Amino acid sequence: MLALNKDTASKTIRPEKIIQFGEGNFLRAFVDWIVSKMDESTDFNGSVVVVQPIAKGKVDMLNSQDGLYHVNLQGIGNGKAVNSFRLVDVISRGLNPYTHFDEYLKLAEQPEMRFVISNTTEAGIAFDPECKLSDRPASSYPGKLTQLLYHRFRHFQGDPTKGLIIFPCELIFLNGHKLKETIEQYIRLWELGPEFDEWFHLSCGVYATLVDRIVPGFPAKTIDSIKEQLQYDDNLVVQGEVFHLWVIEAPESVAQEFPAAACGLNVKFVPDETPYHQRKVTLLNGPHTLLSPVAYLSGVDIVRDACHDELVGPYIHKVMYDELLETLDLPKDELLQFADNVMERFTNPYVDHKVTSIMLNAFSKFATRDLPGLKEYLKRKGTLPTGIVFGLAALITYYKGGKRADGADITPDDAPEVVALLADLWKGGKPQDVASGVLGACDLWGEDLRQIPGLTDLLARYLEDILLLGMRKALGQIMG
Repeated sequence: MLALNKDTASKTIRPEKIIQFGEGNFLRAFVDWIVSKMDESTDFNGSVVVVQPIAKGKVDMLNSQDGLYHVNLQGIGNGKAVNSFRLVDVISRGLNPYTHFDEYLKLAEQPEMRFVISNTTEAGIAFDPECKLSDRPASSYPGKLTQLLYHRFRHFQGDPTKGLIIFPCELIFLNGHKLKETIEQYIRLWELGPEFDEWFHLSCGVYATLVDRIVPGFPAKTIDSIKEQLQYDDNLVVQGEVFHLWVIEAPESVAQEFPAAACGLNVKFVPDETPYHQRKVTLLNGPHTLLSPVAYLSGVDIVRDACHDELVGPYIHKVMYDELLETLDLPKDELLQFADNVMERFTNPYVDHKVTSIMLNAFSKFATRDLPGLKEYLKRKGTLPTGIVFGLAALITYYKGGKRADGADITPDDAPEVVALLADLWKGGKPQDVASGVLGACDLWGEDLRQIPGLTDLLARYLEDILLLGMRKALGQIMG
């Protein structure tokens, strides 16, 4: 078995065009995989410099393999099982700005540098007023980025052609808007002047993006057999699902410079990210939240098995295709294709996704993922969506706790006040009172859901059915 480095594997030397904040599994299985595809199929011809966003990270390990590693994609593609490997060679080097700050700043002096891409977790895009321009480096990611941009502005004397295109990949809605606002805060805090402020706004672009690929990460359980198959001692193998989607809220001129869509990748440049965010939340996260309590209380523990179950499977199809999909405004064929992709992802034979892992803070998830669909369906159709309401009844029943029919524990995992509220409501035991109490809990929803016509009575009826008949019989009843 060979060590994995530039002496034992093919590595093409390309101009450094991308600064990437983050060396974690997601960026390597998503962004760097996409850049690898672009280099292979277009004239992009660029490599990636990885910047470690925190003091402790993996750039030393990355450098020990000369930036080389394999991406292992697993899942269902076009109806068939996929288990593929790809050697990614686009990372030129890794930098730790905490130990090599001057080298970090010199990235700004490279004329061919054009893009900044990041994934510093949801907490990464935040303003820290304690950061100073003189810090080596600033503690926050936006602070580090502002230092880099200001150095580039000064080095190239405000040349308008030397601005950077910035794609944040943090899981924040309109992440580009948030990052831009935070950089503006640092420009004011550090008094960097109107000339730099104008250069930043006119010559740089900070664009909101939506990223979507499940990345389980390093395959610790099977790494020995994978190394044997590859015949390389690769300690940075990263596993991800086959599906990928990157929606970037940017003009066509940016798409021309970053030609991912041109090589057949599922990368979309759009004027507004919002409908795609709504589609993902509604058709991927929404069914997840609903299927989890229904499946678990039906005796099914894994998402894939829930999709194949004779009762739970049709229920998932009902809430996704017949109810939630009907509340969205994108073209119907796009919505159907996305829903089909979601079902393929749910049935991934390589991932045992436990439904209980989705149940964490489930009420807040229902509020953001499913409640808007319930309201919109009622508005458009004039009737309540029975599948969504039944899912809420299953969720409320799950929070009753105890044990399911086979003796497995039912253990709600949520904020203490939410668990306490449901426990108090279930002490009375009357479905009508429980339904009214949950819907009237304005702290949960930000409003009184008892005002929605017919919802309290329908929810109470489903709660009673589940208690009297059991989950499977109650589910069979609403599915006809």
